[in-house]
Amino acid sequence: MRLPKWLVLSMAVPVLWGLWGALTEIPEKRLSPPFPPTLGYAVWSLTMIPVCVFVLRKINWKLSRSGRAIFYGCAVGFSGAAGQLLLFWVLNQGPAYLIFPIVCLSPAVTIVLSWALLRERTYPLALTGILLSLPAILLVSLQEPTNSPVHGSFWLVGTIAIFFMWGLQAYFMKSSANAMSAEELFVYMTLTGLALSPVALVMGPGIHAGSGAGFGITYVIQSLNAVGCLLFVYAVRYGKAIVVVPMVNGMFPLVTIVVSLLIYRQIPSKSNLAGMVLALVAVLFMAFDEVRHSPPESA
Repeated sequence: MRLPKWLVLSMAVPVLWGLWGALTEIPEKRLSPPFPPTLGYAVWSLTMIPVCVFVLRKINWKLSRSGRAIFYGCAVGFSGAAGQLLLFWVLNQGPAYLIFPIVCLSPAVTIVLSWALLRERTYPLALTGILLSLPAILLVSLQEPTNSPVHGSFWLVGTIAIFFMWGLQAYFMKSSANAMSAEELFVYMTLTGLALSPVALVMGPGIHAGSGAGFGITYVIQSLNAVGCLLFVYAVRYGKAIVVVPMVNGMFPLVTIVVSLLIYRQIPSKSNLAGMVLALVAVLFMAFDEVRHSPPESA
């Protein structure tokens, strides 16, 4: 049986993002001098350019400039990129073991909006998988408490803002289908990501004499994220957002944990292991039920 495009893409994205998640700390923590994460954001925005050129060639270099296209393009691009920048700030203000579980539950926003506004529906077994995916995402994102200092309470406000930003981003990816193509949407995502790069440079320590050593490694690692972003846009467009988003967000931390175990010998906690098992069950439920009810795709 031929797998639908959305499912193939929904399995490819977690592999790319999972590898990125496991390797992304290398420039910051394992290079001397360390490569600042805010500078890593600027490098990430550069890795979007080759992928952007690829999609522009695919649409013959034509880009929609209608008001709706610009609105959706900026909504998707800024909600994702601004959320990433805000994450750098909140991690310096509050505890990561509380921040990541909140942020990673952003698919709940996408699910609610897609169900209420886009009228997306699924089948009983897939619905069970969606419901199971949320505690699974929470469990795989849990971290051990640390003694890092907490500065005020604004980090919680920022964390909740990221939660809504990333949930809205996936919803806008789907709801923009009538306004622009997936390729055009990715071009706008690239432009907004580049536009916020100066902000990232101001937020961080900036470029220093040893930055060049980590640029190449960072570029390769961030390229995994950039390619994954394009495939994620396609996956959301081809499939149902209420299924694709929790599936991807449940699987990619699982890949990160497995790769980290192989590379760094980091043993996952009991909560992480429980989340991994639950995520696998949830993904199997969603994939099996959706594929079983999907009409055959034309070649």
